[in-house]
Amino acid sequence: MNETAAVVLDDAGVVVAISERAALLLECSPGQICAPLLGVPARAATEALPAVLPVTTPGGTHAGQEVRVPQVCTVVRLAAGTAGACDAAAHWLVLLTPAETARAAAGPDSERRRTGLAHAAAASIGVSLDVTDMAQVLVNLLVPDFADLATVDLAEPVLVGDEPPHLDASDDVRLRRAASAQSPGISAEDLLPVGEALPPVPDTEVMRPLMAGRPVLVPDVAVLRAALGVDPETLRLFVPSGAHSSVAVPLYARGLVLGCVTVWRSQLPSAYDEADAALLQDVASRAALGVDNARRYTREHRSALALQRSLLPHSVLNTAAADTAGVYQPAGGGVGVGGDWFDVIPLPSLRVAFVVGDVVGHGLEATAAMARLRTAVQTLADLDLDPGELLTHLDDLVLGFSSEHMAGASRAEPAVLGATCLYAVYDPVTRRCAAATAGHPPPALQPPGEEPYFLGMTPGPPLGVGGMPFEVTEFGVQPGSTLALYTDGLVERRGGDIEQGMEKLRRSLAGTAGPDRTLGEISQTLCDEVLTHEATDDIALLLARTHALTSDQVAEWELEPDLSLVAHARELVLGRLSDWQLEDMGFVTELVASELVTNAIRYAGGPVGLRLIRDRLLVCEVSDTSSTQPRLRRARDTDEGGRGLFLVAQLTDRWGSRFTSTGKTIWTEQAIG
Repeated sequence: MNETAAVVLDDAGVVVAISERAALLLECSPGQICAPLLGVPARAATEALPAVLPVTTPGGTHAGQEVRVPQVCTVVRLAAGTAGACDAAAHWLVLLTPAETARAAAGPDSERRRTGLAHAAAASIGVSLDVTDMAQVLVNLLVPDFADLATVDLAEPVLVGDEPPHLDASDDVRLRRAASAQSPGISAEDLLPVGEALPPVPDTEVMRPLMAGRPVLVPDVAVLRAALGVDPETLRLFVPSGAHSSVAVPLYARGLVLGCVTVWRSQLPSAYDEADAALLQDVASRAALGVDNARRYTREHRSALALQRSLLPHSVLNTAAADTAGVYQPAGGGVGVGGDWFDVIPLPSLRVAFVVGDVVGHGLEATAAMARLRTAVQTLADLDLDPGELLTHLDDLVLGFSSEHMAGASRAEPAVLGATCLYAVYDPVTRRCAAATAGHPPPALQPPGEEPYFLGMTPGPPLGVGGMPFEVTEFGVQPGSTLALYTDGLVERRGGDIEQGMEKLRRSLAGTAGPDRTLGEISQTLCDEVLTHEATDDIALLLARTHALTSDQVAEWELEPDLSLVAHARELVLGRLSDWQLEDMGFVTELVASELVTNAIRYAGGPVGLRLIRDRLLVCEVSDTSSTQPRLRRARDTDEGGRGLFLVAQLTDRWGSRFTSTGKTIWTEQAIG
């Protein structure tokens, strides 16, 4: 049976002609205003013709309640009436078809589109761990087969990885547009653009189902415009012009409203119905879980990155030995933060240690393992060990960490497995650097005005292997040289040769590292030029531009092991302090040098070295041939000795001792006022 009804209206909505079925359906006759279609001609005038609009018509009563039937309304503009007729305005042919009949007429194609949308949602949603990417995937799925326009608005805390609060009223929700997609020919210039915050929506009846996780079906947008209760300017931000029906479904997960997905139809003929709302709710439920997972990942990634950056030293550091700049860059593609790190550790006697390391893995565990390893390096560096000995101790520590983890003795502590490390110490007085590596690629060195090259080092095994030595490589460093330490993420690519990446780094360093450029600029350029594709591993890069002390900043003497020469040592110290115009530091420095030289002659024998270094600090060093470390103790009232080191510790800012290849060196530091 043909269920289509036809009626001809003028611009005012007065019936010009009407079919028998339309007269029964609309309860109107020629010459009367057709109340169910009032306003249809005006709405059709703003649409591309033939316009397809949703309307509802009376359908009798059931159980004492009026029944209204959704209709698909197709409107065609006819020629204007002839002169002399009762109406010379334009006429409109309106064809009414029940919505259910229109969907049935769509036949298997409509059902296939629904099934295809469900399958596409299952395959696509949840692939990305980026919240905004997830939102864009969702709207791209819905347009153009299911909707002419689709938007996703997310709660602002969700966008930064936080959990949105539990809210009961829609006017308390703060959303921001995260994604939008539309069919060609749709006019949506007035709609809120992506990235903007949505104005608050009054807590109306039409919005309350969203707060409970239920969809809101709007077969007739005209009803929605009236029900939202906002001013016309704000309304244009929410409702696209020309839309005839809409469905809004909350992104609801774990009892929380994460956001809302809204679809609109204007060119698609059929209005949304309950089946469409159910389909969209199923798709949105998948999307909500994906958004929540992406939100949690965003929070963990942000926490790990914040922890990583808080553990790394300042990216720019200036010392007497070198100016440094470091860069840390997490891996892309959802891999995230890992265990790469760099460090710059000031050492006694104005020396400096450069460290770069890599802990295998990503996430909070790798970052925490990196923190343990970095702390261990700093502790061992404070003992002033040579690079090879330091890595040996570090290797033992990693073996201990791994044993604890395997035995389950410390389940709360992450294991440090598969770590590498490079440790180098630069001395601005001797202008030499000593370095050792535990499974780490060698640094690059560029002397001023020369081509950069990679240092020939004997690589040791990665940390945690145990039982293997770490050989120390010493090399001279000209003042103004650039030293580049890096992790393998910068030069190694999956399926590629690490040597090719190192050569690319060398060429880039040759073209960018000049004295007129800051280290920060150079490091950024190196990352941009070497990393032509998204990094698959995190990256740490440390650049150092070396300095050297001039001859007039250092004074050193060698004394025979004769106590009578202690007075001569005091004279040498006072004389040099006078040359440096530091006479006000003479009393303390003379006393310190006297005590240290006396102890060296008395307990060590052999030649005694005395050295003063002047820069931002005044350093006094005394070296001897003994490998016995001095021990600070508090002398008793009856003791005749034992007060020398106590006085030294009280009079200076810092003091300490380090082993050398020929014995030991005791050093002190005083701030130059």
